[in-house]
Amino acid sequence: MATKETTNTSKAGAPPQFVDWGQHQTEAALNFQKTILESCEQASRVWIDRVQSEISLWSDLATKLSSTKSVPEALDAYTKCVSQRMQMAADDGRRLAEEAQQLTQKFAQSLGNGRPGMTT
Repeated sequence: MATKETTNTSKAGAPPQFVDWGQHQTEAALNFQKTILESCEQASRVWIDRVQSEISLWSDLATKLSSTKSVPEALDAYTKCVSQRMQMAADDGRRLAEEAQQLTQKFAQSLGNGRPGMTT
C-alpha cells in the first residue's frame, strides 16, 4: 500500500519560503511603485506652482514696464525682476537636488527591503 508523504511544499511544488519570498518581492515592488508615484505627484504639484509663479513674475514685469515713465525706472523694474528670477532659479536647483536625493533614498530603501538579509 502506498503511503502519502507530507512535505512542506506549495501547490506548485515550491517550498513555502520561496513562495513567501516571491510574495514579499511583489509587495516590495508595488510599495516602491506607489511611493515613487506619490513622490512624482507631489513634485508635479510643486513644479506647477513654480511655473505659475514664473508666469506671475513676467506678467508683473510687463505691467510695471508699461507704466514706467523713464528709462531708469524701467531698468530698476527689470533689474528687480531679473534678481527675483535668479533667486527662483537657485531655489529650483536646490529643490531639484532635494527631490533627486529623496528618490534615490527611496530607491535604495526599496532595494534593501526587497531582499532577504539586507537591512536599511
